Amino acid sequence: MTLDGKAALVTGGSRGIGEAVAIRLAEEGADVALTYHSQAERAADVVDRIKALGRRAWAVRADGVDAQAVRAAVKGTAAEFGRLDILVNNAGVGALGPIAELSLDDVDRVLAVNVRAPFLLAQAATVLMADGGRIINIGSCMAERVAFPGGSLYATSKTALTGLTKALARELGPRGITANLIHPGPVDTDMNPADGENAAFQSGFTALGRYGRTTEIAATVAHLAGDSGRYITGASIAVDGGFAA
Repeated sequence: MTLDGKAALVTGGSRGIGEAVAIRLAEEGADVALTYHSQAERAADVVDRIKALGRRAWAVRADGVDAQAVRAAVKGTAAEFGRLDILVNNAGVGALGPIAELSLDDVDRVLAVNVRAPFLLAQAATVLMADGGRIINIGSCMAERVAFPGGSLYATSKTALTGLTKALARELGPRGITANLIHPGPVDTDMNPADGENAAFQSGFTALGRYGRTTEIAATVAHLAGDSGRYITGASIAVDGGFAA
């Protein structure tokens, strides 16, 4: 188990990609904290599954628009486990539609959850994180290629993570802390199921012609979080089935 003795925080860890990441990190030996927004029962289920693997687990409610809550999640993780080694900024929201129809509330919420929260989480984590730690941001294939209309706000928010990731890598490199960004393509989750009404449309933009699995994203996170990822930093890695090819 390459992450034995490490402690991780995964935002949005109660479902979808975040759930798969939390379980995979636990399988690799890490104790895992996770944030959730509204689905307390699903978060509790993920905690139970992590504990069944013999690891410690902790779940905390934290809405990404609440700066105090996201900062408290970082501090709480370090207090719960006595350390913090890995931060996975996964939680995100989307608002798709013609730019003229997006409201100011849409803009404020998407930028708060997808941009400000990862910044604040990284800011809080760097104070508590051990040297040699890992920051892994989850972006989107739409930061590399906007293949259809309606993605102006979401693409803006996910593209901002490129600058954050590169700046963190440069600033934290002397401490051996890496920062990387993963761009998933269409991934089979309850919010965007592979058998949904838009699935064929989205799959058609990938080179492989299919949706990704949450475990495929989690595998890349585990690689970056482990010893084999220690010389990768400032990178944007597409796990998108060739969406941006």
